[in-house]
Amino acid sequence: MEKTYELNLAGRTLKVTIGKVAEQANGSCLVQYGDTVVLATATASKEPREGIDFFPLSVDYEEKLYSVGKIPGGFIKREGKPSEKAILTSRLIDRPLRPLFPDGYRNDVQIIATVLSVDQDHSPEIVAMIGSSIALSISDIPFNGPTGSVLVGLIDDKFIINPNSEEREKSDIHLVVAGTKDAIMMVEAGAKEVPEEKILEGILIAHTEIKKICEFIEGIANEIGKPKAEFPIFVPDEEIAKKVREYGREKLIEAINTVDKLERLENIDKVSNEIKEVFLEEYPDSENDINEVIETMLKEEVRRMIIEDGIRPDNRKADEIRPISTEVGLLPRAHGSGLFTRGQTQVLTIATLGAISDAQVIDGIGEEESKRYMHHYNFPPFCVGDVRPLRGPGRREIGHGALAERALEPVIPSEDEFPYTIRLVSEVLSSNGSSSQASVCGSTLALLDAGVPIKAPVAGIAMGLIKEKDKVVILSDIQGMEDHLGDMDFKVAGTRKGVTAIQMDIKIEGIDKPILQEALEKARKGRLYILDKMAETISEPRESLSPYAPKMYTMNVNPDKIRDIIGPGGKVINKIIDETDVKIDIMDDSGKIFITAPTEEGGKRAMEMISSIVKEVEVGDIYLGKVTRITNYGAFLEIFDGKEGLLHISNIAKERINRVEDILSVGDEVLVKVVEIDNQGRINLSRKVLLPDDPKKEG
Repeated sequence: MEKTYELNLAGRTLKVTIGKVAEQANGSCLVQYGDTVVLATATASKEPREGIDFFPLSVDYEEKLYSVGKIPGGFIKREGKPSEKAILTSRLIDRPLRPLFPDGYRNDVQIIATVLSVDQDHSPEIVAMIGSSIALSISDIPFNGPTGSVLVGLIDDKFIINPNSEEREKSDIHLVVAGTKDAIMMVEAGAKEVPEEKILEGILIAHTEIKKICEFIEGIANEIGKPKAEFPIFVPDEEIAKKVREYGREKLIEAINTVDKLERLENIDKVSNEIKEVFLEEYPDSENDINEVIETMLKEEVRRMIIEDGIRPDNRKADEIRPISTEVGLLPRAHGSGLFTRGQTQVLTIATLGAISDAQVIDGIGEEESKRYMHHYNFPPFCVGDVRPLRGPGRREIGHGALAERALEPVIPSEDEFPYTIRLVSEVLSSNGSSSQASVCGSTLALLDAGVPIKAPVAGIAMGLIKEKDKVVILSDIQGMEDHLGDMDFKVAGTRKGVTAIQMDIKIEGIDKPILQEALEKARKGRLYILDKMAETISEPRESLSPYAPKMYTMNVNPDKIRDIIGPGGKVINKIIDETDVKIDIMDDSGKIFITAPTEEGGKRAMEMISSIVKEVEVGDIYLGKVTRITNYGAFLEIFDGKEGLLHISNIAKERINRVEDILSVGDEVLVKVVEIDNQGRINLSRKVLLPDDPKKEG
């Protein structure tokens, strides 16, 4: 039976329709906000997946180009692999939902959010996040939600919930917050150096709206939701668990207390293998039980040591940052490079400068845009001592690259200040936690080394949390084990002035204001410390670019002259490009021209050629023209690059001539005077007016 529900969300109606479509899914709904419509479905397998020790949840955000009235480009006229934006949105949906499934639940769960219609003033990402929570909440799939999600903007020091497209452009923050009615589950933000207290205020304002959304969803679920299904939870056999603990606990504690990551992992593996070797003889079919007990013991002991003994696995204090080293200019031919090492996490970032036309054009369900700054993050298997096939970037790599890109975006100079396309690539060479934030630091070093006039250096740090009942410890600069076994991964990047990016994921059922406040303050102190360490190596952009970076020249011309520069069929501009080996980017509306040249000589020559084309020709000007073609009524002369005039047969000589070829040939250089410019801009030339009156002196 079809049912419709409505909620006033930020002054606009959020409409939810249930029972109309996709009824074979465990849970489904159509969610409309403005003219944005998303179909959200949640489906679960009937039986748990065998032989796994994790929860198999998959989330897909499907962008359909028909939603914005577009037909896909290219030969195959259908949607292909998900865009980077779709992957990032899938992660946004996944992250607040995943911790709310019961421990031990091993059934496959698939959430699909399909974008059917898009109104750019109503973000489909937020609609998809809310729709996914509704689909799970009304389904029979076990889920400890619901969650709500909102986007927060900040304009003129005022917060706006779910800003429209124009407001998003003006906003100082782009803050996505998701949570339950009791606590915050996820934060994803980009900001223009906004102070920590303002970020916290925005998160708390978002939570007020989230509570309303959660209550709205609870009302729907209570009215028409399916009873939650009974499901088997994987619990290790009690007898095995007791024996494994008695045998292995002390050995595991000793292995954990190893400062070096590789040694620690090696010691833990040795103890784990020893335990399995001992107990698999007695319980040959219980490997999953044994593995689960070992993992649980590991988590319990690491957390106990931090909470009760104040000891981290590498013997640091809670707010202590690992040793940092920095270096720039490692790669002689790269335009800029920076090596950032923090403990056993090491990232090499390379900066490359290119022409404006090298920018990435993004044409999806959003408005078409051009990205002249981009960051790519690579996480090869060797950085964690693994062996696996090299594939394209996964969701994690795309997510980390986008986070680092967002962190640096507010300090990147404008096109007017620095007319280059900028590409950063972060190569993770060694990883023991916080590699995304190390790539932020490496990016700052590479940009400064490349001579890019960034507004301020940016650094990043990852914070962690261990929470046992009322006992809370916030950890600065978490390493891999603390991330894996802890309750929070809270990445904060920014300048000395304020925050530029945040990514927070909670693995428990939310955190409150005091924890958020303390984590933000400790992250600020850690960030300032890291910025000081980076400044010891380089604190300002280099005064000049790399000699291997392209030379950039900018010109402003009358927009009406653009067609003359391009010429018929691109003839003129292609000639300039061929002769000078440059790239030319023309902004038609403004008349701004960017010339990117491998050499100074080529760039200046291209500028001269363009200047001569846009130069205003006036009657009375005298030029040394070159004959380019001959007709039966005269000759065409190029008087300067790209500009031709007609020398009529009657204006070639004092005396009458029958054939142009009697006097002129193609390639001849002839002194001519401009005698007329007609109303169509055509130039008429004369040779005879410059000839002496006595024909005998003409030679």
